[in-house]
Amino acid sequence: MAHPEYLNPFVLPVEPVAPERHGRVDLYLPAATRPSPAIVFVHGGPIPADLRPTPRDWPVYRGYGSLAATRGAVGVTVDHRLHGAGDYPQAGSDVAAAVQAARDDPRVDGDRIALWFFSGGGLLLGDWLRETPEWLRCVAATYPLLAIPPGANVDVRFLPVDTIAMAGALPVVLTRVGHERPQVAYTVEAFVAAARTAGARLQIVDVPNGRHGFDMLDHTEESREAVEQAIDTVLTALA
Repeated sequence: MAHPEYLNPFVLPVEPVAPERHGRVDLYLPAATRPSPAIVFVHGGPIPADLRPTPRDWPVYRGYGSLAATRGAVGVTVDHRLHGAGDYPQAGSDVAAAVQAARDDPRVDGDRIALWFFSGGGLLLGDWLRETPEWLRCVAATYPLLAIPPGANVDVRFLPVDTIAMAGALPVVLTRVGHERPQVAYTVEAFVAAARTAGARLQIVDVPNGRHGFDMLDHTEESREAVEQAIDTVLTALA
C-alpha cells in the first residue's frame, strides 16, 4: 500500500511538543509563565469521516502546533467535521467552538488570537472576515480555496473572495504556491484582486516552486523559508 502524502514529514525541522487533548481540540503549550497568544490551525477538506489518523495527528499539523509553541504561542489544532461540501456550517461551528475553548483557557491570552486556514478549509475564513472581533489579531491562509467551485453545494456565506472587503484593518497573511491546482489558483487570484480593490492589509508569502501541500510535499529551502516567513508575520501581528 502506497504511503499517503498527508503522512509525509513537516518540511520545517521543529522540536516536537506533546499536545494536550481536549475532545476535538489539541493545545500545544509554550514554556511560559503568563498567558500567551494563540494560533488556531484549521485543516483542509473535505476529509472522509473514517480516515485515520485524523488531520490533527498528521505530521504537518503536529509540526505547525509544535512550531507555534516553540515560538512562544499556544498552537491549537481541531478535528472539525468537514466531510462533504454540505458540511461547512458544521465545520464552521467546530472551529468557532475550538476558538472559544482556547480563549477560555487561562494559559491563553484571549485578546491575542490568530486563525490559520489550509486548502479547502480556506472557505471557513469567510465568517471571520465578515465579522471581525477585536481579539482576532490576524488571519492566515496557506494554499487556500477562497471561492466556491462551480456546482459545489456550499453555503454562500463561506465566500472569502466577497467578505475580504469587510476585513477592515485585520492583517491577512496569504501563502501562495506557484504550482497551485487550477481549481484553487483562480480563487486565490480573485481573492488577491478583491483584497487590493478593498485596500485590505494583505501580505503575500510566495512559494514559486511550491505545490498545493508544499509544507509536506516539497522539502526544499524555499518551502522552509516560506513557512518561517508566514509564522514570523503572524507572530508579529500577535505581539
